[in-house]
Order: sequence, then C-alpha cells, then structure tokens
Amino acid sequence: MTKSKTAPVKGAHPTRREALKTLAIGGGAAALPLWARYAGAQTSEPIKVGFQVHRTGIGAAYGRWYDRTTTAAAALINEEGGINGRPLEIVAEDDGTDPKRGAEVIEKFATQHNCDIGFGTLFSHVVIGSAPRAGELKLPYFVVSEGHHVASGMLNRYTLQPGITDVKSQVQAMAPFVADNLGKKVTMIFPDFAFGHDHRDYFTAAIEAQGGEVLEHIAIPPTETSFTKYFPKIPRDTEVIYHVMVGPAVLTFVKELGEFFGPQRPEMFGFIDSLEAVNIGSPGLEFLDGTYFWEGNPRYAQDNQSDYDAFFRERVGVDANGASVSDSKDVSTYAHMFGCWETLHVVKAGMEAAGYQGPQDRPALIEAVEAMTGLPHSNAHPQGAKIFNGKTHQVFGHQYITKVVDGKLLLVHTTSIEDTFYPDEVDYTTQAL
Repeated sequence: MTKSKTAPVKGAHPTRREALKTLAIGGGAAALPLWARYAGAQTSEPIKVGFQVHRTGIGAAYGRWYDRTTTAAAALINEEGGINGRPLEIVAEDDGTDPKRGAEVIEKFATQHNCDIGFGTLFSHVVIGSAPRAGELKLPYFVVSEGHHVASGMLNRYTLQPGITDVKSQVQAMAPFVADNLGKKVTMIFPDFAFGHDHRDYFTAAIEAQGGEVLEHIAIPPTETSFTKYFPKIPRDTEVIYHVMVGPAVLTFVKELGEFFGPQRPEMFGFIDSLEAVNIGSPGLEFLDGTYFWEGNPRYAQDNQSDYDAFFRERVGVDANGASVSDSKDVSTYAHMFGCWETLHVVKAGMEAAGYQGPQDRPALIEAVEAMTGLPHSNAHPQGAKIFNGKTHQVFGHQYITKVVDGKLLLVHTTSIEDTFYPDEVDYTTQAL
C-alpha cells in the first residue's frame, strides 16, 4: 500500500526518537521547547475505536461474538506495539440493533468519547441509519455488515467495508453451484429488511443468469417468532429452498421448516445466518443432514485448516467445532465475526500508512485505505486472501459452501475471488473529504 499524499510531512511533528534525541542533546526536559515536551505524552494517548455493538435487540448473538473477536484483535494489536506506537482502546456502546440509536451512538463517539473512528456495525438497517451521521461528522466508519449498501453508492466516502464481503458478491458466487447441483426452481425465504432484500434482489438475478428462476419470494419480519404459517406459500414444484434468517428465533425457524416438510423436503441451500450461534446437533435439526450452507468462514475446522485459522481460533477462544473453548454449548457466529478481526487490522495498516496522529488525519486514513488492493491470507486475514476496491469501499474474497454430514459442516466448494466480482456502481474517491 502507498503512503497517502496528505499524510503529515516528515518533520512537521517530531517522532518519539527525534524528541528523545533533542532531550539528550539539551541536557534535560527544561531545555525542550513546549511542543517537544508534549510530544511524548501525545504519542502515548490511545487511539480510540468507537465500537458500535449490538448488545441487545435481534443482533445480540452476533454482538456478543463481535465483542469477543474485537477484544481479542485489539489485545493482539497492542501486544505487537499498538498503532504508530500508541495503544488501541475499544470504546463500546450498545445500539440495540436499532437505526435511530445507531445514529445516536455515532454522535457519542464523535462528540463525547472523542473517538478516532467508528467500527463494527453488523445489521444493515443500523448501518443505513448511522452512516449519514458519520459522514456529516467526518468520522471514518468501518462497518462489518455484508449488506450491499456500501458498494451500491447509497452511503458516503467516510463509510467503508474492508473486512467482510457483501451479499451481492456472495450470491453471485453461490448461484452456479445451486443451479448445477441442487436445482433451478427456487423458493426464497428471507428477512424483510435491507439485508434480506439484498438476497432477494441479487440472488434472483444470479439464478436467472444460470437459467433458473425464483418461483416465490417469502419475506418474514425479522422479529417473528413462529414461521409455520409462511410455509404453505412454498410452491409444490420447488426444487430448492433458499433460506436466510436472522435473529433470536432462528432455531425455531429451522425446526419448523423441518417439521413442515418431514422426509419429503426439497433440496435446501441456506445461508448460515439461519443457524449462526446454533448447534447443528440440536434436537429437531436431524433433517438438515445432506443440506448445504454458505459460510463466510467455515465453523468447523476443516482437514485443510490453515495455520492462520488455527491462530485466530486460539486467540478468540473458539474450538474446532466453532464453540467457545470454555462452554461447548456457546456456539460462535464464526461465519461473520472474523470481519471484526480483519477490519481492525486494516485500520491498523491504514493508520500506519497515513502516519495517523489524530482527527486531523482522518482524510489521510480514508485515502490510505482506498489505496489498498491485495490483502494476503495471514494472521491478520485468517478467513482468506482478499482484494479491496478503493472506489467502492468494498472488499472481495473467497466464499465457502459446506454440506451437513453427520451433524457437522464439511467444506465441499470454495469459490475464487474473481467469482465474486461485479461492475463498480460508485466511485467514492470522487467525493470530497
């Protein structure tokens, strides 16, 4: 990556080494000018990351694991010397998985907590409700959401998604596998808000490009707790049920789906969102054997597990089955939470490339991240290699399809990064900072 052209000019602010050299020559602190005496204290102040976390509301299960992952990533970054020699401090605020509260949290980060950036938001309607305020406050806002709202051009130059891929790229890469292996007559079941609408719109287009069709779109309120009443809408000639559900009732959703069909179910392709934080071995889920899932990161450690995945699991405290090492019943949101880890490492790299010292360098940070391209598979990026598009502020990476076999998710297909590409819909770099 290249250093931003707007990064501080060398010598404009003395480095710690330069300040110490001045101290040695002058014989003591009294010999230093006022600015030099403050330089050491300034560099010791933490870089504050405002963590917008879904502690309550329908995103709480994700928020809990986003919190654990963020805490682990910050601890590692601090062990390795912090960012530009300064410790990283996480300032967490619960947004209740609510768009209005989300915007209020952004305001607090900028005006009360004096955070350097905002970070971590998952649910797309909260991102859409928060990003405009981040743009107005010129607070860099690094989201970990998957929604296509960033790359679509809906938001602003201060909002970036460099650590997790978006729904449009995911479903585009999945559709050929579904059409070639499972069937071409699809019924879709999805949550009735922006994230679900992305699935509806982009998978419909993607399966049609493969010669398939969506027979029925079934939108379900994300706060729904009973689902059987929706299933009679599924056409009889459906070959594949495509399901993605979110919220605290996901286990109920999948159990009721199995009860409705019994042994005569169609093929099923689900996004793991329908079972995030849920044990695949839970009673009532036996019917899932032989069905397929998209995973952003495989929950179960695979036979070809990389050293980077093993390192990530150890640092976050996740076992080979994707559960907490301290409680096997506490299943992680493994397909999504890596995005927090990877995004914080992008922030670290961007701040170091920009020579970030404080809020005055926020434009330089944005430009430094926009200049990134390849993100290699590494401890910083354990999910896999990625390519960042600085114009659209969206990262692209591998996608994983797993099959339920004997109560575990076994990897059967990995897409290329190129499978996920689509034409740019915006160029944020043309917007003023």
